[in-house]
This record gives sequence, C-alpha cells and structure tokens, in this order.
Amino acid sequence: MRRTKEDALQTREQLLDAAELVFSDKGVSRTSLQDIAQAAGMTRGAIYWHFKDKAALFNAMMDRSTSPIEETIGRVGQEATHDPLTQVRAAMMDALTRIATEPRTRRVIGIAVNKVEYVDELSDVRARHVRVHLNCQAHLEKALKRAQKLGLVAPQPSARVMTVGLQALVGGLINTWMLDDTLFHLTRTGAQAIDLYLSGLKAASPSLVSSKPASPSRCRVSAQPSRLKPSGL
Repeated sequence: MRRTKEDALQTREQLLDAAELVFSDKGVSRTSLQDIAQAAGMTRGAIYWHFKDKAALFNAMMDRSTSPIEETIGRVGQEATHDPLTQVRAAMMDALTRIATEPRTRRVIGIAVNKVEYVDELSDVRARHVRVHLNCQAHLEKALKRAQKLGLVAPQPSARVMTVGLQALVGGLINTWMLDDTLFHLTRTGAQAIDLYLSGLKAASPSLVSSKPASPSRCRVSAQPSRLKPSGL
C-alpha cells in the first residue's frame, strides 16, 4: 500500500514537471493533455487519474511552486508587530528573491504572466489567480492599517489604496523583468522601488492625495480681454 501511494505521488510529480516544460514552450492554450502525457512518457489516463482537466493540472503546478510565497505573505498582518512596514517589505522581497533565484519558481511565474489566455477552459485558472490576489491584498491591507494606527504612515489615502499601489508596483516589476531579465536586476531594483514607495507612504499628506476637485472660482478664466493702460510711449 505504501509503495502504491509513493508511486502515485511520483507519477503526479512527473506530470507536473512535464506540464511546466510544455506550458513554457507552447503556451497553456496551445498545449493539450496529450502533449503533456507524451512529454511525461505516460497516457492521458494517467493525467485524468490525478487531475480532472487542464485547469486543475495548471493550478496544481502553480500551487507547488508559489505556495511558499503565498504562505509568507499570508503571515503578514497576522502578528501584532510594532513594525508592520518591515514585515510588508520582507514579504515582498521574499517573493522577488524566490522568482530571481529559484529556476522552477521563475519558470512557473513566467508561464502565469506570459503564457496564459483566460479562455473558457481555463476559467478556473483565472479564478485561482483572482483568489490568490485578493488573499494577498487582505493580508497586506491589514498590515498597512496597523501601520496607520501606529502613526507609521499617513492616515490618507486608505490602506486599501496603499495596498493596490504596492501590488501594482511589485507586479509590474515582475512582469517587465519576465519579458527581459537584462533590463534591470530584479531584487536590487525591487528593493529600491519598494523602499521608495513605503517612504512615500510615510511622507504622504492628505492635501496631496485629496480627490476633492478644485473650486470653480479658482479655475475661472475671464472671457473679457484685459484693459491695459497706455504706456505713454
């Protein structure tokens, strides 16, 4: 019984390994389960034994590589630390470092960023992407709310807006670096960009981020030509 279970786990890992390589080479939409089975030296039946469809296989591939990143971010905001900004920074840098230094993590993130089309058969893939994004957002927002209560960052804008901006920053760094990793050093540039962003939150002022439109009286331009006195020349 133990050997049978070990064999099944080994087969599952081999299928995930093959899926990574084929997805990376052909893209997710253009890859069939037969392609993956052939790359793994197995039959489609072996795939269906472990995964109900291609989306389930893709999500399992993502979980295997990105779970450590998600677990690290999941710990953000859970402890009543007196330095939540340091906790937020550490989580973001952990994600960038793993992507930059771990080949499998880099390959899988590259597939997720550049090789996925959210067509009907991959609706579950999109659902997972949204779920993970919102979960990370919730933890980061909780930490930034605590930072506001401690007076470490400005009370405005809201912690939600701060979180959305931070996620956009880090996501943009990853997406651009995945296109061409010679454009910049992911971890060094990432650290500088994150520090600059967090520093900006500390210095933020409600007057600078207010959404209140300017008073019409201040924006009014006279339609009458100005009356200039003769110069006497």
